[in-house]
Amino acid sequence: MTATLNRRSSAPDARKIRAVIIAAGQGTRLRPFTDDRPKCMVEIAGRPMLHHQMRAMRQHGIHEFVIIRGYMGDRIVPDQPEGVRFVDNTDFKNNNILMSLFMAGHELAGDCVVSYADIVYHPDVVRAVLSSPAPGALIVDRKWQEAYQGRTDHPVSEAELCRLNRSLPGLVEEVGKQVGPSGAYGEFIGLARFRAPLVARLWAHYSAAVYRGLDAPLGSAKSLRKAYLTDLINEAIGDGEYFSAVPIEGRWREIDTVQDLERARAIVNW
Repeated sequence: MTATLNRRSSAPDARKIRAVIIAAGQGTRLRPFTDDRPKCMVEIAGRPMLHHQMRAMRQHGIHEFVIIRGYMGDRIVPDQPEGVRFVDNTDFKNNNILMSLFMAGHELAGDCVVSYADIVYHPDVVRAVLSSPAPGALIVDRKWQEAYQGRTDHPVSEAELCRLNRSLPGLVEEVGKQVGPSGAYGEFIGLARFRAPLVARLWAHYSAAVYRGLDAPLGSAKSLRKAYLTDLINEAIGDGEYFSAVPIEGRWREIDTVQDLERARAIVNW
């Protein structure tokens, strides 16, 4: 990790960190539960997924939230309105996670925690991502294989797996669905923290991709429209950026399908 020292800074004050939650997707594989609400408002352990996330972040000092909404966006209701702002992705039917994130515009600035909206995690997972000194920190589940046992509706081929750099231990070499299970360190769960200078450089990478065209490929995606956050991260890694893999062992769940929902409801109790 010595190669990262010149891009490190002191631990950030969580009160100055903004959480950006990507909640624009349609959640088609969660129907009928998403027939009348967006995916993030589907309940786990008595409260919507979104509320679990916000409560976990507040426990560690994050009180500023930007929620990127799309499908049934007017039905997204935070557990507390204070400190919450919305950004609308009006083209959510035609774009994917990456373009949805950058719809945040000027809100995507400074130190940020970025979270997919269809996951729930223990508050300790938030503490882990905030504690990393790296410019970029990705939460990676080392016990990812356990969650895929019997998970027939969301196979391993859809996991955003992570491979580490052999020369720089702890740093991510590649992340995404294209990595595959062989030699994977773990699964990126969809929760990351980016320090302010890195956020600015990610904007530069994204702007360059927009200049090449919305239908031009980016990373393993056939087009920018269909790109994932991991596609941009890989582009940045290729340009010398540092992303640390912050390991956890379970204590989170992705809810992408009805099967995922049923399994999560049986085990999530935090």
